[in-house]
Amino acid sequence: MSAATTRAQSLINDNAVVVFSKSYCPYCISSKKLLTGLNAKYTTIELDHEDDGKAIQNALAEISGQSTVPNIFINKKHIGGNSDLQAKSDLKELLEAAGAL
Repeated sequence: MSAATTRAQSLINDNAVVVFSKSYCPYCISSKKLLTGLNAKYTTIELDHEDDGKAIQNALAEISGQSTVPNIFINKKHIGGNSDLQAKSDLKELLEAAGAL
């Protein structure tokens, strides 16, 4: 397992909600705005600000099957991207179950 895969997996395991993002991405901004609007506690990893950001993004593609950002995990479960997050009718329940609300 690569260092980036190990780091990505531990971020997923250690945080109730983690958003792998890029600071300039409009879809990432939309996801973070939604979570912030719900007062959810979440961790953001801005891949464009990380030295190993590209390697982490490649590792996430292996872990989740998704190579794009945002790449969102709630309670260690892959949610998907922004459109998946926005479409979650049970988002508050998921966040509560994860201890993020």
